[in-house]
Amino acid sequence: MDDPRLDPVGNVPEFTVSEISGAVKRTLEGNFGRVRVRGEVTELKRYPSGHIYFSLKDEGAKLSGVVWKSAVSRLGMQPENGVEVVATGRISSYAERSSYQLIVERMEYAGAGALLARIEALRLRLAGEGLFDAARKRALPGLPALIGVVTSERGAVIQDIRTTIARRFPRAILLWPVPVQGEGAAERIAAAIAGFDALPAGGPIPRPDVLIVARGGGSLEDLMAFNEEIVVRAAAACRIPLISAVGHETDTTLIDFAADRRAPTPTAAAEMAIPARTDLLADLAHTAARLIGALNRLTQERRLRLSRAERGLPDLPALVGTARQRLDDRAERLRLALPNLVRRWAARLTLAGRGLPDLPALLGAARQRLVDRSDRMRLVLPNLVRRCTARLTLASSTLASGLRHTLAARRDRAVRVLARVSPAPLAARLREARARLEGVAGRLDSVSPLAVLRRGYALVTDSLGHPLTTAAAVGPGARLRLRFADGEVGAIADGGGKPERQGRLTL
Repeated sequence: MDDPRLDPVGNVPEFTVSEISGAVKRTLEGNFGRVRVRGEVTELKRYPSGHIYFSLKDEGAKLSGVVWKSAVSRLGMQPENGVEVVATGRISSYAERSSYQLIVERMEYAGAGALLARIEALRLRLAGEGLFDAARKRALPGLPALIGVVTSERGAVIQDIRTTIARRFPRAILLWPVPVQGEGAAERIAAAIAGFDALPAGGPIPRPDVLIVARGGGSLEDLMAFNEEIVVRAAAACRIPLISAVGHETDTTLIDFAADRRAPTPTAAAEMAIPARTDLLADLAHTAARLIGALNRLTQERRLRLSRAERGLPDLPALVGTARQRLDDRAERLRLALPNLVRRWAARLTLAGRGLPDLPALLGAARQRLVDRSDRMRLVLPNLVRRCTARLTLASSTLASGLRHTLAARRDRAVRVLARVSPAPLAARLREARARLEGVAGRLDSVSPLAVLRRGYALVTDSLGHPLTTAAAVGPGARLRLRFADGEVGAIADGGGKPERQGRLTL
């Protein structure tokens, strides 16, 4: 009984791990073949393979979920963290991790409250970026030549727009057909807006002057394509003035905030885009009438002002005639007055000429007196020069003789003094006195006029004996006396005495 091989086998069946996992999977898929689960999306991850992994949670539990790549395009919405949704799919297990998960085939927002909360959160975020600012709004053109329309080609919206434009003012319409709800509608609408905006001006496809994005009425879920961020950003970035006409008058979507103008209905959008032809004609007629009236009033006012100015002007022909007559009269009087004036001035000149002295006689007498005085001066000047020279010589001789007598007396006095003193100091004092005497004699000789004349200079005087020290004092042809150390010589100046034109002496 102690041999373990002899232990009795129990009644509990034995399974492998794979068998248990497969049984659990079959049980889950069999009992929960197709379910709808409501919860908040969390832990959302998009993998490069295209699959989407996330979790749904509520207050008490959390369920893993997955959207395979093949089902993403049919999902119906773009899942985001924090959004409450209702996911439709089947429960299955993942054996490698011993976990179960919801394989989602379709997903929708959990009621209108969740949709509105998501729309409001997106509106606040885009408003914070400035996409809804009034300063970004562009004015609509007055009369567009081409109107672009983004809507479905099979709905009643495009027919309403065409009818309204044809009724008000026929204009060309360029339609870009797009789906307005369902999977991929938001991307198609955004691409249409961007495509219109990218059309070049003057290209093969004309560029619209105004753009209308329109859709008929519907539920909040039907209008969700116009609440998507990609559509709102495309509308805000569009450089063509854009009119939003989505839903009925009470419906509001995020594209309404980004558009330049919001219309309550597609028909109202067409009325905004194009003015009524009758209204334009009425305005034109009214403006023309006002313009004609203003021109008439202005013409009448100018005519009245011209009449007043005309009454204030003088009679120009009469003024010209009077001036012409006065001119003829003055010309005649001037023609008669000039000869009489000439005769009167000639008589006055003759009378004045009779009272004048005989100018040639006066000039002859003055010339004779000048010759006489010149002859007298010519006779007196040499004697005067000789007397002055003799006096100068005598004064120089007297000065030199006095100096010699004074020097001899001083020399005798010095000899007598030297005789009374000893020879040695006397010789020194004698040399000193001789040196002082020689200095005084040299200075005396330097100031002597005769010494100056002996050095080659000459004393120039005029005919009266007055010394001449400047060339300007010598006139042309003046008689001069030149005193040298050994005698006198007469001379006559040749030329003017100006410094720049020195005269020459003719001995």
